[in-house]
Amino acid sequence: MSIDPFRKYANGLSSPAREAFAIVPHDTAELARLPKALMVGGSGTIALRAVDSPADVALVVQAGQIVPIRAQFVRSAGTSATGLVGLA
Repeated sequence: MSIDPFRKYANGLSSPAREAFAIVPHDTAELARLPKALMVGGSGTIALRAVDSPADVALVVQAGQIVPIRAQFVRSAGTSATGLVGLA
């Protein structure tokens, strides 16, 4: 059994991610889990809408980049970056 010295601390927006999950871009479906950030596997563009934003934006990203944004949608149209991982 693993020992977790941080188990007593609350999970906040500025604390390290406790979960990682694959993100499959889709044009209409919301992400099932809202991430704290996105990790990028392969360079390109991410078309997304942030939680409190009224419109989509396109972000140019590099492989290995962590994008600190709470995305609600990651669109397949306009997304060329690959290996997207949600961090929550």
